[in-house]
Formats: sequence, structure tokens, C-alpha cells
Amino acid sequence: MTLLTPEVRAAITAGHLAHLATINPDGSPQVSLVWVGLEGDELVVGHLGSGRKVANLRRDPRAVVSIETDQTNPMGLQEYLVVTGTARITPGGAPELLQQLAEVYLGPGVRFPPMDEPPPGNVIRIEPRHIGGVGPWSA
Repeated sequence: MTLLTPEVRAAITAGHLAHLATINPDGSPQVSLVWVGLEGDELVVGHLGSGRKVANLRRDPRAVVSIETDQTNPMGLQEYLVVTGTARITPGGAPELLQQLAEVYLGPGVRFPPMDEPPPGNVIRIEPRHIGGVGPWSA
């Protein structure tokens, strides 16, 4: 059974910026603001380089993604989704994923990344293990 209910899928694909938390080598948290999408039952994030979040996830695949929605619950609290999961890195495919996500985050017809030959980068794929936050997914 998937943890990704229709409400969770809608929150992930609505085009709200997400925070991806990983664990630094010294055990401290590292957070990156990212675009996030879905491929099947996995969250996907594209990264053109091999920055801190990629290095952290290669060493320790635990990841948390938080996304604030544009909904307010009956108590007046802003709804947000928290997905805890296990990440794997797949080489290549980042420019194609980022182009797909740019259509959601920046608008139709936008070219991203804005370069002729972007590096292949990496795709971070996160398999959800737990869903939390404030919203219909936490009822």
C-alpha cells in the first residue's frame, strides 16, 4: 500500500518549494530548498552538480522533505506535508527532470536549466517511509 494518497500527491505536485533535509558527516542537519516532483511512488529532485545534499545522501540515505501548502486548516494553521524516507541517487537525468519541474515552478515554456549543454547531474529519488505534518494526511 502506498503512503501517497491523492491529497499527499496533490501537495507534492502543486509547485510549492520544498525543504530537503539530509545529515552532514558530523551529524548536523543540512537543509536545501528544492523543486520536487513525483515519479511513480517516489519523490524526485534534480541536482546538476554533486553538492552537499548529494554527498550526504550517498553516505546516509535518510532524508526528510517538508512542503508548505496554500491551505489552512479549521484551526487556522497553515497545512504542511512532511515526508520521511530513504533516498537513492541515480546519475544523469537532472536537466530533463529540472525542465519538467520548471514548467510547474516557473511556468509553461520556460527553458531550464538556461544553458546549451547542462551537465547530466543526478536525480535524487526518495522512497517515502512516513507521512506527517498538518493536513488531511495526518487525520
